Amino acid sequence: MSRDCNKKKRCCVIGATGMVGQRLLTLLEGHPYFEVTALAASSRSAGKKYGELMEGRWKLAVPMPEYVRGITVCDAAYPEKIAEAADFVFCAVNMGKEDILRMEEAFAKCELPVVSNNSANRWTPDVPMLIPEINPDHLQVIAHQKARLGTTRGFVAVKPNCSIQSYVPMLTPLLDLGVTEVVATTYQAISGAGKTFRDWPEMEDNIIPYIGGEEEKSEQEPLKVWGHVEDGVIVKADSPLITTQCIRVPVTDGHTAAVFIRLRDKVPAEEIIRRWRAYRGLPQELGLPHAPEHFITYFEENDRPSCHTDRELYGGMGISAGRLRPDTLFDYKFVGLSHNTLRGAAGGSLLTAELLYRLGYLD
Repeated sequence: MSRDCNKKKRCCVIGATGMVGQRLLTLLEGHPYFEVTALAASSRSAGKKYGELMEGRWKLAVPMPEYVRGITVCDAAYPEKIAEAADFVFCAVNMGKEDILRMEEAFAKCELPVVSNNSANRWTPDVPMLIPEINPDHLQVIAHQKARLGTTRGFVAVKPNCSIQSYVPMLTPLLDLGVTEVVATTYQAISGAGKTFRDWPEMEDNIIPYIGGEEEKSEQEPLKVWGHVEDGVIVKADSPLITTQCIRVPVTDGHTAAVFIRLRDKVPAEEIIRRWRAYRGLPQELGLPHAPEHFITYFEENDRPSCHTDRELYGGMGISAGRLRPDTLFDYKFVGLSHNTLRGAAGGSLLTAELLYRLGYLD
């Protein structure tokens, strides 16, 4: 199904006013595969020029791209209108689960592929939940999803929770060694809540030891990523056993994970590091625009990976690991890091869309 890229696809960003939507717009500027031809948000924002609408509301350190300032924002409640202006959509909205389910299905039924940053469809059995380097084979369920929806082009594909991408990539090359138990504590940046210190001053000099729903996602979503396709649905893996704690910390961007693992087959630390550094996925093989040259980078220094130094690795799309060492209770422990609004959110969605494009799913 792989194809050459010779014609840009028109895309719409739904939820363009939020932090993930803003990040997507910066990543899509000058993209070789995609052209932003529409923006959508709630009815309160519809009908306004994006530049005027976002005056004083732009949250990123990088400036708003000039190309989006003059685009009139559409009402996301009318997918038929958006279907006239776009070939597919990115969806990153702040709504209730049932409303998101209805919205994404409505767009799919308008024959628009939906690349979703939302959690609502992550456990829909025939919706692939992708980390593109890890489980691109799950895309085969799209044919079954289309049959269920009665569509020719329309479908939904989602990305997983941002926090799991700070440790799931490192566990994946070790699965054949029998990873039996995982303990992970994630230290999550405030941008994961769509916030900055300007609008969340309570987070300065503070941590919050609870993020609603995050621990359940962090313990269960990896099992779907590592699952297999059977009879047109994704069956989650039955191991390893994962337990997590998720803590909000006063960091702008970057989710850090402290991880402990138990292995059935014992190997030296050098073998684990070798596997991490050698791991490549389909995005690297295809040379996708936002694929990092190295999916996992291991640092030997004891003070790395660190948010300030390493979160922007490969444009924020690289995963960092460090401090692998034996543990007194488990076999090994290590530290992982991923950029939560790039690899974990907007960039992960864009990489998924690039993979879908190259494999012909957006045709």
